[in-house]
Amino acid sequence: MKVAFLDRDGTIIKDYPDKEWSEISSPEFLNGAIKALQRITELGYKIIIITNQYLIGEGYISEKDYYSFNEKFVNTINLSGVSILDTFHCPHARNSACDCCKPKTGLIKQSIAKYPRIDLTQSFYCGDSLCDMELAKNMNIRFFGINLNQDAVHSITSLYDILDLI
Repeated sequence: MKVAFLDRDGTIIKDYPDKEWSEISSPEFLNGAIKALQRITELGYKIIIITNQYLIGEGYISEKDYYSFNEKFVNTINLSGVSILDTFHCPHARNSACDCCKPKTGLIKQSIAKYPRIDLTQSFYCGDSLCDMELAKNMNIRFFGINLNQDAVHSITSLYDILDLI
């Protein structure tokens, strides 16, 4: 199974400074993101969201806030005809010793344990941060970086731009 592993905040929806997240109750989708998700699934990819949510561990939002927000996120995508296979998140503070905070590989490994048919050689990862890029490198997955001008990275300006590259 080929999978599009996608970061959430800053890749599909608008990201905010940490302190503002406690005031955000509904996702604001980035321009072209829904159309990109539709096209990615038409190309045969399953979508798995991989997201650091250190905001929980650091007290900016509660676990309940996260699940309520993420439910709205997934429901909005579902209404567009796109199915999200799964969402994996790290709720731990950035200074914790967990194995799931990106760029650590725990979230991808959790997805592989749950869906053993995932073929990483046919999959890709897209995100907007250096930790996303490092996670993809650590898992040897093809990576597309949104507004990341790094050597050996497919740099794009939005998730929609990925369609010309996959």
